Amino acid sequence: MDNHVAAMLMALLLCSQPIMHFSQAKVYTKCGLTEELIKLNVSRSWVGNWVCLVESESFKDTGKVINKANGSKGLGLFQINSREWCQFKSAGGKCQMKCEDLTNEDIRDDVTCARKAIEELGFQGWNGWVRSCKGRESVTRMPICPGL
Repeated sequence: MDNHVAAMLMALLLCSQPIMHFSQAKVYTKCGLTEELIKLNVSRSWVGNWVCLVESESFKDTGKVINKANGSKGLGLFQINSREWCQFKSAGGKCQMKCEDLTNEDIRDDVTCARKAIEELGFQGWNGWVRSCKGRESVTRMPICPGL
């Protein structure tokens, strides 16, 4: 009887939750991220800054979501802020994109949006970059990866 009650409670709980669509996320290696950024035409002279930014903000996880104190969210590899740069459920924000698209493994649109943010704010727009990357000589060099 206890198992039956527990199963019914679990079914009730699952049915009462909104149906959510989960997108596929990816956690990059340093070299995998470097290679992907180069494929997406990030300049080799700047790729070290981009990699350091991603490492400091999301630990290279495309699915990373951080709830901010102001009610916004930091989303994806670059932790792009939902308040300004995207909109949930439909395209919007400065990047004219859905926020949900920042947390899947396709980073083409993430890079496009991050480029817009960098054009407007510079890398200083990310606290993680300021804290972990700014002024570090190693960031000015491309990561050492076989085949690149």
